[in-house]
Amino acid sequence: MDKRIGVVAIIVENGDNVQRVNSILTGYSELIVGRMGVPYREKKVKIMSIIVDGTTDMIGAMTGKLGRLEGVTVKSALTKK
Repeated sequence: MDKRIGVVAIIVENGDNVQRVNSILTGYSELIVGRMGVPYREKKVKIMSIIVDGTTDMIGAMTGKLGRLEGVTVKSALTKK
């Protein structure tokens, strides 16, 4: 299966799940090219952008696990080829 490059945006509104988010990202570290996280203390949210390079199946598996966490919103944009 073809690999794609993309970005995954993660917004964590439930601070209790930050550790779970990091654990999932560690499990998919082979997909991650770069990562930036910003704690927006004023709004009490954490915002992360993850640059990924992998198959749509692997990226989808990662984003699916993240999206099932309470208080976590995930969106992704991938190259077409």
